[in-house]
Amino acid sequence: MILPKKSWLVVLAALCLLCPNLAWAAAAPEINAPAYLLMEAQSGEILASANADARRYPASTTKIMTLVLALEAVERGEASLEDNVTTSEYAASMGGSQVYLYVGETRTLQEMLVAVAVGSGNDASVAVAEHIGGSVGNFVDMMNKRAAELGMTGTHYANPHGLHDPEHYTTAGDMAILARHAIQVPHLLEYTGIYEYQFRGEPNPLILWNTNRLLKWYDGVDGLKTGYTSEAGRNLVATATRGDFRLISVVMGVEPKQGHFTESMKLLNYGFNNYSYQLLYPAGSLICSVPVEKGVAQRVDAKIEQAAGVLSQTGGGADFATEIVAVEPWPQAPLAAGTQLGELQILQGGQVVQSLPLVAAADVEKIGLLQCWREMLTSACALN
Repeated sequence: MILPKKSWLVVLAALCLLCPNLAWAAAAPEINAPAYLLMEAQSGEILASANADARRYPASTTKIMTLVLALEAVERGEASLEDNVTTSEYAASMGGSQVYLYVGETRTLQEMLVAVAVGSGNDASVAVAEHIGGSVGNFVDMMNKRAAELGMTGTHYANPHGLHDPEHYTTAGDMAILARHAIQVPHLLEYTGIYEYQFRGEPNPLILWNTNRLLKWYDGVDGLKTGYTSEAGRNLVATATRGDFRLISVVMGVEPKQGHFTESMKLLNYGFNNYSYQLLYPAGSLICSVPVEKGVAQRVDAKIEQAAGVLSQTGGGADFATEIVAVEPWPQAPLAAGTQLGELQILQGGQVVQSLPLVAAADVEKIGLLQCWREMLTSACALN
């Protein structure tokens, strides 16, 4: 929950740098896709786009949300990667892309998730949905709820795999929002970055090859997912890094057979060739300390949980500043670690380009009556 802000700003830095002025960025290349978007992952800044709000069919890029929900359940302790997941008759009946699960086949949740991420298994997607949600219907409800929470206002899910349904749709902009969240989910990039995986051994071996060819074709790519149906065309949600600089590209509805790869590479090349990213504070950095009322400690350190940095364009210059926006009133003990204490804002050209929650780095217990009297007595003695 975002706490009320106090109109008190502390300027930490205002540095004039040879940072690119984003307004003067080189024109994006012509992208042969009905809808596309290029995003800087840390700030969410959009570097290029066309028809990003147009309704499109996601096809198997749907499976990014399936992976997110399953891995978030693991993160919350509601599921384990070692859980046994049994294939139902319905899961085994899925057509299209599959890993040929048979009725009653049991795999660990981790194996099923790799089958989703690498083999794009529709059957594995249903098995995961039934295991996490109790039923496919419940899981789809979870998908739509999570999409709303993430701000994916142009998205509606009807299944966990992406086989065509007229009520199963999204936008390029929403897919970038989802990808930006997904890259932070533990294990997700680990799975989407696998290129080859032996799913079955002898006597009927099955080796899965990742449908995202950019894992081999483009340096720094470690996710996320392809998708294709005749109604959707060829889709690709990809992400790549150069040092601290991560980009997310989305192309949807591409017609040529390898076009979703070539057009994604054009977008990524444009981003890496024209922009750079300067890391200001690594994730977990202590930014300031905040007073705490009625606490054993009078102050608590405030930290950011995500990295903070600025995006710049080659050539030109722009100022940036960092500011702390504190909460009102000062927090009172007992205070739990992780409680939001304010925001760290990064501004360029006077505009906020990134806002990161500042959270308590440690618990602060409420001061006891005896200790309170001791401190009052100590203060009184000091005055004398």
